[in-house]
Amino acid sequence: MTRTSTAITTALLAAPTLAGASPGQDWQGEYGHMMWGGGHGIFGGLMMIAFWGIVIALIVFAVKWASDRQGQGQGTRRDAMDILRERFASGEIDEEEFERRRKVLEK
Repeated sequence: MTRTSTAITTALLAAPTLAGASPGQDWQGEYGHMMWGGGHGIFGGLMMIAFWGIVIALIVFAVKWASDRQGQGQGTRRDAMDILRERFASGEIDEEEFERRRKVLEK
């Protein structure tokens, strides 16, 4: 399990405990705490947890997507050069063809 998923799991498990904490009597008059005495009840708290979970998940996926895209550009060029070197070493292509294709790949 990665550190990111561990942090997300911990935050999601701790959120209901924090939301259920009571600030004491006479908080906002007679309504009490929004989770139990008024407001949207427990549904509001669950929606809040779901909202922040979705926001965090989107951020994690965006970072992974961006890092994967950055790695592709470097990996593709290196792989193509490796294949070209292997073809030259096995005698599939001659030196002139190797140099011509190497110049194209370096652009």
